[in-house]
Amino acid sequence: MINVAVLGYGTVGSGVVEVLESNKELIAKRVGDEVNVKYILDLRDFPGDPYESKVVHDVNLIMEDPEVSIVCETMGGAGAAYKFSKEALSRSKSVCTSNKELVSLHGPELLNIAKDNNCSYLFEASVGGGIPIIRPIVEALTAERLDAVMGILNGTTNFILTKMDKEGADFDTTLKEAQRLGYAEANPEADIEGHDARRKIAILSSLMTGKHVKDEKVYTEGITRITAADFKFAHSFNATIKLLGMAKRAGKNEAEAMVSPFVIGNEHPLATVNDVFNAVFVTGNMLGDAMFYGKGAGKLPTASAVCSDVIECAKNLGKNLSCDWSDEEVKLLDVSDVERSFMVRFDAAAVNEIKNAFGDNISDVTLDNEMAVLTAPMKESDFNAKCEALKDAVHNRIRVL
Repeated sequence: MINVAVLGYGTVGSGVVEVLESNKELIAKRVGDEVNVKYILDLRDFPGDPYESKVVHDVNLIMEDPEVSIVCETMGGAGAAYKFSKEALSRSKSVCTSNKELVSLHGPELLNIAKDNNCSYLFEASVGGGIPIIRPIVEALTAERLDAVMGILNGTTNFILTKMDKEGADFDTTLKEAQRLGYAEANPEADIEGHDARRKIAILSSLMTGKHVKDEKVYTEGITRITAADFKFAHSFNATIKLLGMAKRAGKNEAEAMVSPFVIGNEHPLATVNDVFNAVFVTGNMLGDAMFYGKGAGKLPTASAVCSDVIECAKNLGKNLSCDWSDEEVKLLDVSDVERSFMVRFDAAAVNEIKNAFGDNISDVTLDNEMAVLTAPMKESDFNAKCEALKDAVHNRIRVL
């Protein structure tokens, strides 16, 4: 029997217990041994819960029990979760986590501790919820040099943008609906300002480069300034708008990484990813393009990904399942030095000045005395200088993929 402890009995933690117990026979068959939840750590009691007898309040019971081989960290945050993960790994207990904040901050350190103690630190559920993406990058695409990774990495923002796209709704109304349906928190800042997607693209770009991308250094914009008018102009260019996390190689020791809304042509596979679904689009030097699509959040999809890591650890007890992610930091390009196109929404009275600055690829749609133009590719610094010169004539700008 292989014993597991679950740290945190919230949404994901309770889902992990449910998956391990509901699929007990199937998991045992695939592992070759029974996988048993021995402890559930939480500050609370759960009277009447079918697993209340497994709930403990003292983490030392878990850490000091030699029968516990695998720990599922589903607490969230980078405080106690960090401390407990380090201790478990130092005691040769493999750790499986859904904690994107912790992985993005301390991934290389925890991977090294696992390596030193012949156990594993796995984090499939930290990016994309139930979408398998970490293990495909680490294992299935290990012969590839990944040149780019980008995706729709946050279901809340994708739900909001989809409603705005399909129904012409405004941002505030759609956010309130997302909160009513439980897709957005009462304080939605981490989602709508792009912080959640930033942590995820930091992890993916670290795996792409094999070096550490600090999430706080990833340029980030959210979706709060996107309007229904932006979508109408995007439609006129046969396109839509999505919040993307994006990372690209830019030389041997450099990379581009950012989170931002992008105008995407309707022919691109990411343009068809709607509602709370997520997708990750990777480009390899031999494979070319591939996309991974599915539910990016939710109790059981995320728990399923954690449990897939549990199975891998259970099949490889006493071994280290490593990945290429060193603590050497990647140099990130300054966003102002990157060349790209933009969709610019502007005051229709300034059409001649806009044409002089950006060219004449102007939408044939006029809304409330506004028009839009697609610019030629240019450095962001040059683009920003042109916008500054045009002053109040420019009402909004969105990058173009």
